[in-house]
Amino acid sequence: MRWGLIGASNIAASHMIGAMRATGGDVVSVLSSSPERAADYAKEHGIAKGHSDLDALLGGDIDAVYISSTNEKHFPQAMAAIAAGKHVLCEKPLAMSVADAVTMVRAADKAGLVFATNHHLRNAGSHIAIRDLIASGRIGEILSARVMHAVYLPPHLQGWRIDNPEAGGGVIPDIVVHDADTVRFHLGEDPAEVVAIQTSAGMGEGVEDSVMSVWQMQSGATVMTHESFTHRFAGTGIEVHGTKGSIRATGVMTQRPTGHVTLITDAGEEDVPFADHNLYQRSVGLFTDAVAGKGAPSADGIDGIKSLAVASAVAKAATSGARVAVDYGGV
Repeated sequence: MRWGLIGASNIAASHMIGAMRATGGDVVSVLSSSPERAADYAKEHGIAKGHSDLDALLGGDIDAVYISSTNEKHFPQAMAAIAAGKHVLCEKPLAMSVADAVTMVRAADKAGLVFATNHHLRNAGSHIAIRDLIASGRIGEILSARVMHAVYLPPHLQGWRIDNPEAGGGVIPDIVVHDADTVRFHLGEDPAEVVAIQTSAGMGEGVEDSVMSVWQMQSGATVMTHESFTHRFAGTGIEVHGTKGSIRATGVMTQRPTGHVTLITDAGEEDVPFADHNLYQRSVGLFTDAVAGKGAPSADGIDGIKSLAVASAVAKAATSGARVAVDYGGV
């Protein structure tokens, strides 16, 4: 797989370039709006070409693009890549609106291209183990779930995420989308309605930095979530409660293969083992296999649309104070 990076980003540097190379890929080129940034990033990471023009990158000898630019750029960049016949792995959220996300995913499908969303959490061994416990009936019928994803956003990741709503900043597009995908992955169903309250502790300007929401799933099960950029010591985790037992997982809402998963039933508490593979290598590997006609990506375009739809409903509920039905854009 010959990759072009659209966005000279921290996540590409920290996780994705290594994952692409570990799965046999070649990172051929990188795009930044700044020619100097593109050249410096390419040199630092051993990439042959640095571009500041999207058409130049798309006209190069690449098979697929990984898009990790700021959120408002995802839609036009993905549409250009699809028009150029490139497979697309896009960071979440896919776009600034559900309608745009639907448009890009349908365009890729019509062109016969693989389109995937880089939802890393569903690639973690811990989350695969949780899903398998639920699917095998170990905790019975699902009653409720709780997601704790309040963290402290480190200074090197703050920037536009805390002060630029036009670029898609704020904790809702940054973290709620992850939790929406994770809940859907575990429960195998979509949220139907949400209520929410958002706040700002002053980390940035013009965007929310904390939100709590409650979702009603289509089955009637309820989900409570807490996302934040400002909680230094809260820890992360997910709980799923059923008629026959509960799953309590701590330290698992992360990019690293860490944490603990515990199954609680009438028999007592049981530590659940899970694989400690690299989350991003699994994501890139499944995407590469899908391009080769073998299987599907871990999170496809529909998954990306639906996680964005939930986040959009949470944002609307938080600003309106109303109970909001999730609009999935017809998918």
